[in-house]
Amino acid sequence: MHSIIEITNFLFQPAVFFALSTVVFWAMIRFREKWTEPHAAVLLLAGAVAALGLSLLNGHFRETASQADHFPIFLMLFSTGFFTWLSLRQAVVNDRRLAQGKPPVEKETSDTMVYVWPDLVFIELIIAVIGLAALLAWSLLLRAPLEAAANPAWTPNPSKAPWYFVGLQEMLVYFDPWLAGVVIPALIILGLMAIPYIDRNPGGSGYYSFKGRKYAVMPFLFGFLVLWISLIFVGTFLRGPGWNFFGPFEPWDENKTVVLNNVNLSEFFWARLPGIGLPNNPWIRELPGLLVLAFYFGGIPFFLTRRVPFFRNLSGKLGKARYAVLLFLSLSMAFLPLKMVLQWVFHLKYIVSIPEFFFNI
Repeated sequence: MHSIIEITNFLFQPAVFFALSTVVFWAMIRFREKWTEPHAAVLLLAGAVAALGLSLLNGHFRETASQADHFPIFLMLFSTGFFTWLSLRQAVVNDRRLAQGKPPVEKETSDTMVYVWPDLVFIELIIAVIGLAALLAWSLLLRAPLEAAANPAWTPNPSKAPWYFVGLQEMLVYFDPWLAGVVIPALIILGLMAIPYIDRNPGGSGYYSFKGRKYAVMPFLFGFLVLWISLIFVGTFLRGPGWNFFGPFEPWDENKTVVLNNVNLSEFFWARLPGIGLPNNPWIRELPGLLVLAFYFGGIPFFLTRRVPFFRNLSGKLGKARYAVLLFLSLSMAFLPLKMVLQWVFHLKYIVSIPEFFFNI
């Protein structure tokens, strides 16, 4: 039992956890036709419930998980898993039907469609009343009292945002506040708004389909599941006192001290040149990082478009404007996990650090 706990704590180390999350996401997409079968889904649900039940036998995990404000997180995890399965299941069924020359399920059930008024409005009203009743029951049955007023002489350790903002708080570890709190959320919203305009393929429109809209479905699912839900999980269950990482079965020791030798890319670069210190001019000092960013957002798209047939064909299909927006949003999304891994593995704090202008990336 002790060895299982140690292995589990190791698997939930940030770099390992993110790598496993990426592999699981790839397997989820690759083998969607197998695990979306009802019997496979039942086995997965039973395994998840069993794993949660066994985890509750551990005192530390039980103490953390039993907090009243953590109940929504478990509800979110299981509901996200269910609706992800349901949507992919419907997509798999429709893709099979289309491959057989049959129309999607939604087309065959078009005779059951109803008018917005009064049918749909009444249905939505009933659902809204049921949802309100559920929220009232939730607020009465689950105890989640407000904490005391903020005391400037005492700071909770760890000091965490509400669970729905803890993902943004986790991003503050890797980016400046204006980036993590303003720019990245803005890019997320703009990226979601841009998906229908970038992927204007009429296939898959009006019904569930993966093959018809895979270039829209995969980035959305990766960003939502791996880069958002996982950040909420990490910030809630793996971040402890001092904002240090702890395994799910590791006691939170307030005296734990982790030696972090975080360095900026400029410090790493100029320290390798003998007899040369950090230049005083911030733009010269951060020139290596600026060149890295220029290559990442400029050189990589140029190389992909010129050398990779898939991207060259995609450029011709989408047009220059939509293709440029797609690459920028894709590289911006990939920059988040890349920056996280660089800090976890190489202790790289910032690629570009110009605090004089509040420009730290």
